[in-house]
Amino acid sequence: MHLAGQFAAPPSDRIKRIEPAMDAKTPFVILLAFTLALGPTHAARAADIRFGNVLPTGEVYRAKITSLREARFTGIVPQATDFSCGAAALATLLKYAYDIEVDEWTVMAGMLAKADPGKVEKQGFSLLDIKQYVEGLGMRGRGYKVSEQRLRSLRVPGIVLLDTKGYKHFVVLKRIAGDRVYLADPALGNKTLAFNDFMAAWPSKAVFVVIGSGFNRNSV
Repeated sequence: MHLAGQFAAPPSDRIKRIEPAMDAKTPFVILLAFTLALGPTHAARAADIRFGNVLPTGEVYRAKITSLREARFTGIVPQATDFSCGAAALATLLKYAYDIEVDEWTVMAGMLAKADPGKVEKQGFSLLDIKQYVEGLGMRGRGYKVSEQRLRSLRVPGIVLLDTKGYKHFVVLKRIAGDRVYLADPALGNKTLAFNDFMAAWPSKAVFVVIGSGFNRNSV
């Protein structure tokens, strides 16, 4: 599936960090900010490796090394908490499909400004939280029930809720090619599923799409 659509570039001031007021939500937000600041402790990062005595001139040669994790998460905003897959999936879609410079924290802070933090911590963000945040940016968020035929004809990425043995998880549906479904999973990285396996893990048959200016048809 290829992306389609031509839109004007989005205003540079569209994304603003939303700071929740000091209320009952504040302790949860502070803890969340601290968690995100630490980042994943197990993430391996790319590095420059220096090789000496390789070139005839004796010069030092530098090679860029990309870790397996970085390669797996190319084009994805990884989730930093167990409950933030919805925020990370939306951040992925906004950043790579609309070229909007946004991170997971910005999206989470914006959604938490209107959501119940206790419910979010237990159940994660909902599609309603995602829809409200998107509309706050001046964009439109729409959820559609789609048939298999309609799903194969989609030309834009969308957010879907997978349910694997009771574990519910938001991912970005990038495209479908033949019998393979290509997903951007904020927890596991880029992956593909057989079409039948995807359909079995997607009981709602609903896809959430973002509609707005600045759409990059070559992003996915």
